Amino acid sequence: MKIYRDGEVINWTIDRLQSEFSFKVRHLMISHVKGKFKGFNASVSTTGQDFSTADINLNIESETIDTGDAKRDSHLRSADFLYTDKHKQITFTSTSISRTGTSDKMELRGNLTIVGITKNIKLDMQMGPVAIDSLGNETACFMITGKITREDWRLRWTTAMEASGFLIGDEVIISCKLEFNSMGQHDAKPEPEPVVMRIATF
Repeated sequence: MKIYRDGEVINWTIDRLQSEFSFKVRHLMISHVKGKFKGFNASVSTTGQDFSTADINLNIESETIDTGDAKRDSHLRSADFLYTDKHKQITFTSTSISRTGTSDKMELRGNLTIVGITKNIKLDMQMGPVAIDSLGNETACFMITGKITREDWRLRWTTAMEASGFLIGDEVIISCKLEFNSMGQHDAKPEPEPVVMRIATF
């Protein structure tokens, strides 16, 4: 087990091959359309291995949305939805993390920006144990889940169905698997500057 100096900061970088940003939206009132974003980056810094102290920054390339249907994806990139020609990035910056009764479950709050509109949202975060490989590199894995509504970001496009209801639901269910590696990127807590006392002479 690694021992950290008091206040030592660990910088974590995302493992894109082991991470996924996915979502689903109700379709035809019964089923769901599932999708993901293929292009993303993220960074996290923590005090020691304590992820309740984490500063999280996520950047998603909006044009990489993929629902498995080229025609639908093209519509999602249009001005009716993500308007990717103008808004290249979806971003998330954490504002607070608090434990919810157990050591591995936390409430994550942060600012989510879509199509230039920023809203503070609440998500659930569940941690796995931090693992250390034979080279001494640390790996942390966690799941982020939650719900947002399209209306909050003015993503209002839908169409009424002939019978009742709407083609696309307003609620978006988020499910993200994130894996980060520290790669030994540790920064020691800055030492306080020495106090210099000067005696005035007259």
